[in-house]
Amino acid sequence: MSEQKKSKINIKNKRATFDYEILEEWIAGVVLVGTEIKSIREGKASMVDSYCYFDRGELWIRGVNIAEYAWGTCNNHTPRRDRKLLLTGRELQKLERASQDKGLTIVGLRLFLNERGLAKIVIGLARGRKAYDKREYLKENDAKREMDKAMKNFRR
Repeated sequence: MSEQKKSKINIKNKRATFDYEILEEWIAGVVLVGTEIKSIREGKASMVDSYCYFDRGELWIRGVNIAEYAWGTCNNHTPRRDRKLLLTGRELQKLERASQDKGLTIVGLRLFLNERGLAKIVIGLARGRKAYDKREYLKENDAKREMDKAMKNFRR
């Protein structure tokens, strides 16, 4: 009878896949205040330049911009504050050990709402790309796009 609505909120960090090679991904919960979730439901968030860091054994994300809620009053949130991420202890330990390796960092990839309406962030363990790697990545994507286009025309 009551059909669940599929959430259309899917905020991506497109820059992360261009600047970094993603080695592993995790889905983490986010600690938010009331007006933040309302802004996310309106799609008013950005993940450009977001990254994660450890502070006293807890994982935090910095650089996520959640715009102030239009109908919020004096209780409105700070748009660019650091937010705590929720993972299991085993996942936190694995991430902390991995992020201490030279050249590896943890970046935010995607922000979405799950079927229960909770905000989740996909984070990835990433290695930075050099300029020549980025050019190679663009060439591969162009070649793949051309092949897909050719296959689509061939099937007609």
